[in-house]
Amino acid sequence: MKATKIKMKPGCGTSNNLLEIDSIYLTGCTEDGFYKKSSVHDYVKANPKSIQVNISPYPYLIDAISTNGEKYVKSSSNNTTNDNLLNLPRE
Repeated sequence: MKATKIKMKPGCGTSNNLLEIDSIYLTGCTEDGFYKKSSVHDYVKANPKSIQVNISPYPYLIDAISTNGEKYVKSSSNNTTNDNLLNLPRE
C-alpha cells in the first residue's frame, strides 16, 4: 500500500508537525481513501512494513505515540530534513 496525500487538522494546512495530520490517503488497499492517523497507526503496528510513503526512497510508515498519548505515524528515517509524509500533497 502507498500513502499518497495527507489532510491536516483544521487551521493547520501549512504545519510541518506530524501530530497535526488528520488523515492519510491510502491506495492499494481494499478501498482507497482517507484514513484517520490513529487507524493507520494501529494498522502499521499490527502489520509492519505494509505502507510506504509515495515519495522516493519510499520509506515505510511506522507507528509512534506522542508524549500526550496521541497515536500517529511517521516515515522511517532517511536523510531528509522534513518527514517524507509531510512532503506529500495536501488536501
